[in-house]
Amino acid sequence: MPAGAARTSELSRTAGAIVYRRLLGYVRAHARELGAAALAMVVYAATDTGFAALMKPMLDGSFVAKDHDVIRLIPLALIGLFLIRGIAGFVSTYGMTWVGRSVIRALREQLFSQMLRLPMGFFESTTSGQLIAKLTYDVEQVAQAATDALTTIVRDTLTVLGLLAWMFYLNGWLALVFLVVGPFIAALMRLVGLRFRRLSVGIQDSIGDVAHVAEEVVEGQRVVKTFGGDAYERERFRRANDANRRLQMKLSATAALSVPVVQLVAACALAGIVYLATLQPMLERVTVGTFMSFIVAMMMLLAPIKRLTAVNNTLQKGIAAAQSVFVVLDERPEPDTGSHTLTRARGEIRFEDVSFAYSPAGGSVLRHIDLDIAPGETVALVGRSGSGKSTLVSLLPRFYEVQSGRIRLDGTELKELTLSSLREQIALVGQHVTLFNDTIACNIAYGRLGGKAGEAEIIAAAEAAHAMEFIRELPQGLQTLVGANGVRLSGGQRQRLAIARALLKNAPVLILDEATSALDTESERYIQAALEPLMHGRTTLVIAHRLSTVERAERIVVLDAGRIVESGTHAKLLSRGGLYASLHRMQFQAEAGSEVAAGSGRGHTEARAG
Repeated sequence: MPAGAARTSELSRTAGAIVYRRLLGYVRAHARELGAAALAMVVYAATDTGFAALMKPMLDGSFVAKDHDVIRLIPLALIGLFLIRGIAGFVSTYGMTWVGRSVIRALREQLFSQMLRLPMGFFESTTSGQLIAKLTYDVEQVAQAATDALTTIVRDTLTVLGLLAWMFYLNGWLALVFLVVGPFIAALMRLVGLRFRRLSVGIQDSIGDVAHVAEEVVEGQRVVKTFGGDAYERERFRRANDANRRLQMKLSATAALSVPVVQLVAACALAGIVYLATLQPMLERVTVGTFMSFIVAMMMLLAPIKRLTAVNNTLQKGIAAAQSVFVVLDERPEPDTGSHTLTRARGEIRFEDVSFAYSPAGGSVLRHIDLDIAPGETVALVGRSGSGKSTLVSLLPRFYEVQSGRIRLDGTELKELTLSSLREQIALVGQHVTLFNDTIACNIAYGRLGGKAGEAEIIAAAEAAHAMEFIRELPQGLQTLVGANGVRLSGGQRQRLAIARALLKNAPVLILDEATSALDTESERYIQAALEPLMHGRTTLVIAHRLSTVERAERIVVLDAGRIVESGTHAKLLSRGGLYASLHRMQFQAEAGSEVAAGSGRGHTEARAG
């Protein structure tokens, strides 16, 4: 089922009134400001009725009875009325805008905090473009429904009620004619509202698609340019953008059609009232002032009725957007039910019959893993791609929860530890380096609980990771901005900053997942030299495809199809002639072939030069 259809179905099962009541809970948090704005709206609505009521004495007293006292008071009354109206309008508009922006701030902060708590599986099934669209576009729609729409509903409803009350006071029979069209208007608004909500769901999904395509192009611009994907990406974006345009036009057409239809129905009622009011029996009982006051009140009803009809668009878009936001807010965060904390772990790790699958349909990725790692031991995990190496180390910081079996740190099951306490014990350098659009110093200091590290410590970590060699050559040194995800640095430079970040954290457990994969041979030697003293006395798990980088590990664990098939030192595993020996032999032959090819190329070049 497409995403939009799924969400439409979900939304239809959830009453819009329930969603809106939950949304208004954010508004009620600002009850004092809301109360002041609501009081101002009552006053504002009363001025409309007051203006219509002013027509009766002005016409009957000024133009018919020639009452000089009334003539002198009417101009002052008009000025006072519109002065009160202006003040009330400002207070209500400013107050509701303040409440609206506060709701946006609260929702965005809550949504962002929720994103930080969500498990890895959620981000694997949701694109970042969709999440960004929720954080920006959807939240704005929610706030409009919570405040702008609420302002229109309250103020214009009070205006309509006040004007209707005045019309009934003037002539109940004529006012009843206007009420006859009420059920027709209500039925029309209900049908329009359902269509608004359905289209709004599709628009929100299409905004996410547009953001997703744009984000992929921005992040993958090197691949797009290298492989000539301009036309393909342009077509992808055009389709996503056109889908959004079509839905927006359908929404606009519905809004543009519903308002004149409602106005036509109201105009028919107005025509009927004018006709009845001009009949002889009615003319005998209705004064000029009463008739004009009634007509003015009825004419003034058209504008708030129009706004109430149009606000349905904003309201339904907001309800659909609120549902979209609440779906994320209601997602179950990472389980953090542990109560134990560790100040600094010794680093003893034990995997006990651990099995894991990302999804039931995908099958098990790890099968019955039993592995004991002593404190301070360096264990290398090797195997073919897809054998489960990265998945195994991802279970240690509880990025994923095991389906069966247990993992213990210093004898305590990981589930019994708080997440913050567990992750304080672990430093990670992954295959894909993440750097923030900040200075080099801040990116390194991120490894010390959000940046609490002195410059001397940062420099020491950078020196140990052989990063100061290139940092000193930069114009701003440690204060150099790295760009989005370190785009201004080379792959090897980014990798060394990530290693410096892990060094600065100084955690008792270190995970190196292809930590030297982006480095050239010379840089890799520097890093290996720097990592050796770091690994001393620290439990280290190393994942590497290049087996030459793990030869000196105290123990090498070989995985295949999610199982441990071999374990031992480099020399012992080679002597057994098993899978490790086979992988080592194939890699050695591939590297030797590459060196021969490189030497042959240099020979041809020298011959041509001679």
